[in-house]
Amino acid sequence: MRGTGKHPCDPRDLIHEAYRIEGIGPEECRAIFFDWAMGLELGIDPVGAAKQLHDELAAARPDHPMSALLAEAAAGMAPARGRARRRQTRS
Repeated sequence: MRGTGKHPCDPRDLIHEAYRIEGIGPEECRAIFFDWAMGLELGIDPVGAAKQLHDELAAARPDHPMSALLAEAAAGMAPARGRARRRQTRS
């Protein structure tokens, strides 16, 4: 089910609505962010979408916990490390 979001990077308005919730904390923002990321359509670059949303929304609310999450996501993710990574490199 698609929302009526006006932003192509946030068609369900999840990120926009998170900024409107008074007293929202980092845990709730992480849950909303995860839902947003899992709901992105195929072909949408999540890093690019997070950067665009950060650039457009975080300036007005730099201390909001969603701003920090978007900044982290916009920076990209590090390669997988640990057990799964070691398993892939073994021959």
